[in-house]
Amino acid sequence: MREVDLFLTITGALFLVVYAVPLLFVPLRFARMFRWALPAEPHLAIYFGRSLGAVAVGVTVMCLRTPLEPGAQRLVLELIMVAGALLTLVHLWGAFRRVQPWPESLETVLYAGFTVAAVLLRARLG
Repeated sequence: MREVDLFLTITGALFLVVYAVPLLFVPLRFARMFRWALPAEPHLAIYFGRSLGAVAVGVTVMCLRTPLEPGAQRLVLELIMVAGALLTLVHLWGAFRRVQPWPESLETVLYAGFTVAAVLLRARLG
């Protein structure tokens, strides 16, 4: 389905450039952009940032491959549904507890939107 390919390609490319690659290669610079206070001992933050960045790169690569592997669309949409729902909950919890900077709370809408879009597109695939 063309809409699914378009959604996964655009979402994958944007997420790759804006989130995944920066988290993988410059996690502390990424954290500063989102207004996080950096710890005095940054090694754990760098480790977690790069780990999340590596997972995000993997997910976005799968999104970008779907036009070449149409049979993978359902599975990749389901991955986005699960990851998006969990990221939405994590960000809602952080916003509720007021332990994250406002750009992180704003991301909740982004993750929820991606999740809803993936659910709707997955339903159209049957």
